[in-house]
Amino acid sequence: MFDILWRGLAIGAGATILMDLWAILLTKVFGQTPPNWAPVGRWFWHLRRGKVFHDSIADAEPYEHELALGWISHYAVGILYGVIFALIMGQGWLAAPTFLPAWIFGIITVGAGWFLLQPGLGIGWAASKHPNPNKVRCFNLLAHTVFALGLYGTALILR
Repeated sequence: MFDILWRGLAIGAGATILMDLWAILLTKVFGQTPPNWAPVGRWFWHLRRGKVFHDSIADAEPYEHELALGWISHYAVGILYGVIFALIMGQGWLAAPTFLPAWIFGIITVGAGWFLLQPGLGIGWAASKHPNPNKVRCFNLLAHTVFALGLYGTALILR
């Protein structure tokens, strides 16, 4: 069990790092706006008071360390996803990783963003209140596909 947990932690961290490298590539090469983890940090900060959904997270009371909390939360969630995936897949997959299960899991994790985080930030279900929701959705699917590549690639390195 310990082996599965530490590998899950490692593949979750590796996948999150690859996702962040993807974001840097999009920013530097294609001029995409970089992710801003401060609103996510503010959202996590307000969860402690039981406030999940906001009309606009920008209108919520700021938190001095929200950017740091956003980054920590981003990595904590990515690592948690890695552990959950490793527990679901078990030693067999960790010994001989394949991409398809990682990709399916990566796409499933988009649901947390679409149906919890984005409405929590006030941008609606699956970014429905965003000025360009389909662009956001496509980038979410791409980012989580890269996350899946990170799960798979890190697992290959660790086997």
